Amino acid sequence: MFSTMIASLIIITITSIVMMLASILSKKALTDREKCSPFECGFDPKSSSRLPFSLRFFLITIIFLIFDVEIALILPMILIISMSNIIIWTTTSIIFILILIIGLYHEWNQGMLNWTN
Repeated sequence: MFSTMIASLIIITITSIVMMLASILSKKALTDREKCSPFECGFDPKSSSRLPFSLRFFLITIIFLIFDVEIALILPMILIISMSNIIIWTTTSIIFILILIIGLYHEWNQGMLNWTN
């Protein structure tokens, strides 16, 4: 009991010291050039402040995240094969993979997997 309290006190002390050091060392200059410059005051900017963003990159990111989540769901299925009923496991796996294949077909049908456009 006493050693737990000492360990907790040490952890709280180290955490507090690190937080204070981080707040002291991370102070930035208050006179930042961008903060002191006028905002929308009628001057022509040297370059465009907003670069064009392709929606294609956003959609590719969403597709990547979907497939990443799918892998995170498939890996535990492999690990529990020995601990579960084989018929229920097979049925669940087939249904899950069928849903993934239907989603992939839908993305392909909508043209989201065409890299040449």
